[in-house]
Amino acid sequence: MKAEAYLFAGVALFFLLTDAVYIWFAREPAGIAALTVSCFMAVVISFFCAMNYRRKGERPEDRQESEIQERSGPLDFFPPHSGYPIVVALGAALLALGMVYAAWLLLIGVGVTVSAVFGMVFEFARRDD
Repeated sequence: MKAEAYLFAGVALFFLLTDAVYIWFAREPAGIAALTVSCFMAVVISFFCAMNYRRKGERPEDRQESEIQERSGPLDFFPPHSGYPIVVALGAALLALGMVYAAWLLLIGVGVTVSAVFGMVFEFARRDD
């Protein structure tokens, strides 16, 4: 994560310098705000990567002499088929139709979407590893 922290710190520095030049020459508030927010977002990502590096230490990808086998092992749990994405899509369609036609359809869409999202999130919560 050290290399990523340096990379995004460089991106933040670029946006900071670009913002300073833009403020000096353009004096246009929307562009100034966009460049300032871009700089802050890059700073946040750089800070996150630096803190992750400090907390977890060096990864095998960070060392030149590391081997591929050092990073091997199980990646994560990948769930099998699920019907919840289709129900979420149906709820989103009901939400969109409810915004156009009627409030009662919007409320049904909210209920279907929220219940389907909760179902999708907690579908495999009680699985055994």
